[in-house]
Amino acid sequence: MERNAMSNKIKTYMMFAGPAMFFFFAVVIIPFIYGVYLTFTNWDGISEKKHLIGFTNYIAVFQDGGFWNALLLTLSYVAISTILVQVIAFALAYLLTGGLKGQNFFRAGFFTPNLIGGIVLGFIWKFVFSKAFTAFGAMISAPLFESSWLSDPIKAFFALILVTVWQYSGYMMLIYVAGFVGVPKDLIEAASIDGCTNTQRTRHIVIPMMAQSFSICTFLTLTRCFMVYDLNVSLTGGEPYGSTIMAALHVYQKAFKSKQYGLGQAEALVLFAVVAVVAVTQYYLSRKKEVEA
Repeated sequence: MERNAMSNKIKTYMMFAGPAMFFFFAVVIIPFIYGVYLTFTNWDGISEKKHLIGFTNYIAVFQDGGFWNALLLTLSYVAISTILVQVIAFALAYLLTGGLKGQNFFRAGFFTPNLIGGIVLGFIWKFVFSKAFTAFGAMISAPLFESSWLSDPIKAFFALILVTVWQYSGYMMLIYVAGFVGVPKDLIEAASIDGCTNTQRTRHIVIPMMAQSFSICTFLTLTRCFMVYDLNVSLTGGEPYGSTIMAALHVYQKAFKSKQYGLGQAEALVLFAVVAVVAVTQYYLSRKKEVEA
């Protein structure tokens, strides 16, 4: 009987979870393992022969100044974007859970940018920065907007941040909205009866109760920003003068443009390790704060 019961459980599990497991292994696990293997070869991405060269590619990664410059730029981009997304998303959620007239309409409006693909979004904002902003700057004689942001290294970097914040804030806003809604109303009412102001209620009750929302939003923003590629390609293309090449774009150029697929794969693996360490550390610290709250 026990053997039959176990057999039935296995059959049921494979019936429902089997297809998902198959595609997960076929699309994620197997390509990942094959990619690790390629890091030990000198494959150029075209030829049929792949010669094993040991750890040569990993040594080359640490000697590639371009990769580390791109990674450092990515870290700056991730840090600034993550902070701005959380602040703006939380502020929007706070405003749109206070009984504002038409708040559902505004929620949908702020969420809409997240539905647009990064490639399309980049081309739209490229037109905005190159045409709309310059026309507006010429009309009001504002030096900040008189020339395209994409023609200046520093402005192009902040253009990427601006578009990223515009894209992700609405999505994170919905998670914060769910956090606000999940705060028990009786706690808010009890605090009001005790004489707490709105600021005090938000600081000492609402924010601690929303620790999980902060963890989720920060984790999602970090991982998405680290892997930015489509927006980087369509908005700046790494220009001007290669000043906005993020880590993912550098890996792509190394593998497919420079025909150094093994080295590019090794750099991708190093990038993966950096993202994993940062994301896991952030998640651990956030969970620790959740317990303390």
